[in-house]
Amino acid sequence: MSGYNEDAYHQARRERIVHPCPFERALLSRCVDCSRAQRLNLAEREAIACGDPATGVHCAEFHRSLHVNAQFALKIQAGTAWPFGKEIRAQCGGVRGLGAALGGAGDAATDVGASVLQGIERWGGADAFPYSEIMRAVVHYEPRKRRS
Repeated sequence: MSGYNEDAYHQARRERIVHPCPFERALLSRCVDCSRAQRLNLAEREAIACGDPATGVHCAEFHRSLHVNAQFALKIQAGTAWPFGKEIRAQCGGVRGLGAALGGAGDAATDVGASVLQGIERWGGADAFPYSEIMRAVVHYEPRKRRS
């Protein structure tokens, strides 16, 4: 049995992370990057908070739009919980796809916050992003395989 108190961990997390990052899973898996991310260590775990709340609002909007658009591509029923693997594909593939749509490499060096702000400047808002192009990256993104 684990010696960790999960309730205490979640309470400490809520106290330390005022502005959560909607792309935390992608950042923790290191498939993308963000210059605004603040890495924290809590109870021997790594967590990520948003260091720029104004940009975080736009990232949350992109995350929501990404989920709406990726439901069909990833075969997810509306209103159901997203499995971890599909969430990683949506986050990593979505950010990389946005980076590529902006003319960048669309790789692990893609900066989430900068890409979202650049996309808003170019297309006017997260709902206007080129999701047909972004969804190709989501569908083709393969998370790294587990070590045996």
